[in-house]
Formats: sequence, C-alpha cells, structure tokens
Amino acid sequence: MKKVAILLANLFDDKELLYPYYRLLEAGFNVDLVGADKDTIYKSKHGLAMKSDVAAVDITAADYDALVIPGGFSPDYMRRSKDTVEFVKAMDAHKKPIAAICHGPWMMISGCDLKGRRLTGFFSIKDDILNAGAEYVDAAVVTDGHLITSRTPKDLPDFMRTLIERLT
Repeated sequence: MKKVAILLANLFDDKELLYPYYRLLEAGFNVDLVGADKDTIYKSKHGLAMKSDVAAVDITAADYDALVIPGGFSPDYMRRSKDTVEFVKAMDAHKKPIAAICHGPWMMISGCDLKGRRLTGFFSIKDDILNAGAEYVDAAVVTDGHLITSRTPKDLPDFMRTLIERLT
C-alpha cells in the first residue's frame, strides 16, 4: 500500500489539510501527518487541533511515495525546521510527487530546485515563486514533472484528482 506524508505546522489551512487527508485515506493510501516533532498538537488558522504522527527527523524519502504541503501560514513555520526542509529536499531529489497548495510553494522554495519549473500558488506568493527561478502560472492545477501545485481551496478537487491519478 502506498504511503503519503502530509506536512503539519501551526496555522495550517483547515480545508487544505483535511480534504487531502481524507481523500487519500478514501483512495486507500496510508497517510502520516508529519510535524517538526512527533505527537505534537498543531493548531490551524481557525483553531482546529491536529496531532502529528511522526517527526520529520525520524523519516526518510524512502518511507513515502508522495508528499502534500497544505497552505495557510504553516509553510513559513515548516521551513523553520531543518529536518522538515531536509525531508522535502530528499523527496525532491528522488523525484517523488510533491503536491503543494496555496502558500505551500513557500516550502518548495526552501526545499526544491525550482529553477525553470512551472508552478502556481496563492497570488500573493507569485513574486516568491518568480524569485525562486520558476514561472508562475495562474491555473487551478499546474504539473511540472513530479511537482503539483494549486492556488486556493477552490482548486482542491483538481489538485487531489491530479495527485491521486499520479499515484495510481
């Protein structure tokens, strides 16, 4: 059975974490919520509490088939964890699917080689994407190799359909 990691940090967007989490479970994947620390409670931007299953320091890219990076302000906290950044770098180096939505590409900027790639994200991070050397595309979902990106919660159906198709 394939296994997917979803990054978790404070101020995650509720929809962008829960929708992928339950869609992946529904599709038959094993899913781990990966935080900077194990068994830690992280709160969403609306106060929803979710607990990490594992810590980034305790996993490797070999443990997972794909990675999901939800948005909200959480990617700014995610990239403050050296272990989380190293995990994303390893997933990128192994060309495993990395799916990021909204502000999720912030984490990709810290952990992936984006030069010459095509991405999307929430419009306010367009300059960050461009400064990372990528092309910003305003579309519901943008796929470039193993990278899958979307803009907002409204894009979640296209985002998850694309990721699940990639994994099956």
